[in-house]
Amino acid sequence: MNKEGGFRKRKHDNMQPRNRKEERESKVNPASPVLLSFKSFQKELDAKHDKYERLVKLGRDITIESKRIIFLLHRVTSVDDIEELLNESEAKFRDVRSKIQQISQELIGEDMCQFHRAFSPGLQEYVEAVSFQHFIRTRSLISLETINRHLVFTPTEVEADNVENSALSDSQDEKQEQKSLCLQVTPTDYLLGIADLTGELMRMCITSVGNGDIETPFEVSQFLRAIYDGFTYIGNTGPYEVSKKLYTLKQSLGKVEDACYTLTVRGSEIPKHMLADVLTSKTSMSEHEEGV
Repeated sequence: MNKEGGFRKRKHDNMQPRNRKEERESKVNPASPVLLSFKSFQKELDAKHDKYERLVKLGRDITIESKRIIFLLHRVTSVDDIEELLNESEAKFRDVRSKIQQISQELIGEDMCQFHRAFSPGLQEYVEAVSFQHFIRTRSLISLETINRHLVFTPTEVEADNVENSALSDSQDEKQEQKSLCLQVTPTDYLLGIADLTGELMRMCITSVGNGDIETPFEVSQFLRAIYDGFTYIGNTGPYEVSKKLYTLKQSLGKVEDACYTLTVRGSEIPKHMLADVLTSKTSMSEHEEGV
């Protein structure tokens, strides 16, 4: 066999499977039950992925708005009218809860466990913000039941939101689902949010000293000690994320206790306008030593 013939034969052999594949595709019956089943699977997966992306975006919006509320609440150490500041934060919380309401609407008829990771960071940030506000107001820890009680939406709130987005459904079943619309914070998200709260309380403690408030650091120290004791009871038996937060919580408690020690031992030696600088320098030195 010559080279030319062999080349043509090999070319023919290489092209033959491709031609067979095209023939098989042309013979596929569009009405085949198997093909229709896979097309329905495709639509279902696409709808699930689109919903997941929408929930991720809502979770990010909740995180951003909750951080803004936390920054607002940190002004409590420098304002005269604390109640006005708390009322302003409450107005912003209504916007955050409207985002959470949209998440609960997306989850109607769905298994929340399949989408929980999409908005879990946002709920943790919300817990951190609302617990920070509650501590400023009452000097106590907000309970999980109290948080979830504010995340049960009445039918009027749901209907008002639906009017803005689309016409109300005439289905009685959908109306019944809307009446019981709610989104409950899980115990894990609650614990992670409370663990992040300790860092904000540590910052409030240092800032309050700079404004001449000597009582707040001791109140925060007792509060953080109680939270730390509660987390140590959980230990390694709880979720993995909670055990990771324990080290950061201990750092925040240590910084607040160092501030209280400095105020007790050297408070009379250091001028009040320099206390914040001294405590900040001690905090940065401890962070550097821990990093080393």
